[in-house]
Amino acid sequence: MSAPYVLVLYYSRSGSTNEMARQIARGVEQAGMEARLRTVPAISTECEAVSPDIPDEGALYASLDDLKNCAGLALGSPTRFGNMAAPLKYFLDGTSNLWLTGALVGKPAGVFTSTASLHGGQETTLLSMMLPLLHHGMLITGLPYSESALLETRGGGTPYGASHHAGADGKSGLNEHEVALCRALGQRLAKTALKLESAQPMESNRG
Repeated sequence: MSAPYVLVLYYSRSGSTNEMARQIARGVEQAGMEARLRTVPAISTECEAVSPDIPDEGALYASLDDLKNCAGLALGSPTRFGNMAAPLKYFLDGTSNLWLTGALVGKPAGVFTSTASLHGGQETTLLSMMLPLLHHGMLITGLPYSESALLETRGGGTPYGASHHAGADGKSGLNEHEVALCRALGQRLAKTALKLESAQPMESNRG
């Protein structure tokens, strides 16, 4: 049986969401748990898939088993008109078997996003990603205001999840507050997952 891990699953077009995913993964590892970075392929109007099974660079593509076997999930996407990007939605639409079997029930999950403009739909995008996770019975972990960066940030950062203001060209790097909140989200997910994992044997012995 493999060690428990937090799946950091994301779609990134310009690289900002990818960098957020890496900072969240670092937070997971700082809390003492493995982080598994996975992405999803772009989709097109073509009837047949044209993407290779393994991407040329970056994280591997996610499988349903990656999601099924995770102890926790961080889900990230750039915004598309206040909603998650189509490739991530397409992947989630294919998880009905996990829903039918209750594979994700009771597992912690958090969300993150990147936008070109400061008020470009960060919070609605985060909320849109929460909806399928709630249907799966996952436990949503946001960011509490005990995180000082949430009060001090002049860029991204919300109580619903980590966010980043990438700028109109998508090239602005994460500032110190955005990095801190990404890592805080990763740590919060990992610590919650570890507590839930350690509680499982006790639960099963109650009869």
